[in-house]
Amino acid sequence: MKTFDVDLGARSYPIFIGGQLLSQRQLLAPYITGQQVVVVSNETVAPLYLERIQSTLSEYDVNTVILPDGEQYKTLAYLNNIFDALLEARCTRDVTLIALGGGVVGDMTGFAAASYQRGVNFIQIPTTLLAQVDSSVGGKTGVNHPLGKNMIGAFHQPQSVLIDTSVLATLDDRQLSAGIAEVIKYGLICDEPFFGWLEKNMARLLARDEEALIYAIERSCRNKAEIVAQDEKESGVRALLNLGHTFGHAIEAGMGYGTWLHGEAVAAGICIAAELSRRQGWIDNEVVGRIIALTKAANLPTQPPAELSLARFNELMSVDKKVKGGKLRLILLKGIGEAFISADFDPALMNASIKACRESQ
Repeated sequence: MKTFDVDLGARSYPIFIGGQLLSQRQLLAPYITGQQVVVVSNETVAPLYLERIQSTLSEYDVNTVILPDGEQYKTLAYLNNIFDALLEARCTRDVTLIALGGGVVGDMTGFAAASYQRGVNFIQIPTTLLAQVDSSVGGKTGVNHPLGKNMIGAFHQPQSVLIDTSVLATLDDRQLSAGIAEVIKYGLICDEPFFGWLEKNMARLLARDEEALIYAIERSCRNKAEIVAQDEKESGVRALLNLGHTFGHAIEAGMGYGTWLHGEAVAAGICIAAELSRRQGWIDNEVVGRIIALTKAANLPTQPPAELSLARFNELMSVDKKVKGGKLRLILLKGIGEAFISADFDPALMNASIKACRESQ
């Protein structure tokens, strides 16, 4: 098992990474306050792993909330299901929420924990690769709105993150690839050697080689933890974690939440960001080619959907969280492992980049 901390002073917390961790009570009990526990899961994950968590926590008063599975249910309306359960069980401020699921479950559980009685504790147990390497770490919580993804939420750090790599055995291939999109992102923004490792080891990841998965998850989480420790609430360097996300969020919202998986949309968004960086003269054709080749090797899309017009793309991006002073800021590249925040790109080149990626083969 690998263990390290997200360093946030008094609010620091551990990340545990390894196989068969769900049954290890000693990894959960120290982070549970009081006797009340509410486990939030979804209709896909609960039949697989809820009973195991309930058995591990048999000495606690455990209630459960089962949400429908899908990004389209990440809304204020379904968030109320969690609040209903908390109130019906008469949960106090000593309650601990546990998010057992992917990014949607984690984000919604965290937002409920941030909001219930103005803040209670929660633990992340991510069950998808994407949630394990990204959304479970860093304390971003929230829900979607029809006009924009993750526009309603709060920063609320978990007490711990328990990453059981054995649960990835039940993850379908499409979801696995979607998680790899976020893994690739870390190599691009701050870790060039890791990007090179991914180029050599992508087949191992797709084959679910345990050693390769643990290495990639740990390296990704360490990169994110280091950035979050520098900038918890995204006033600066943490924005680099959004490489490809402005374009990706527009794809998700424009196509209807759940049509494209988050990682798929981010993958296409990264390719657009790379193309725009090339057109701005910051990277060359070779770098773009490596990015596209690795994305394809992970069985991820490199093209945005043809159905999404440039006008709609721009409309959706105008309500992105990274708009500041009326100007859209994008995460772009000066090289592999070297990302930066820019509001000085040419909008005409951005539109040309979207169009070129959409029409590429």
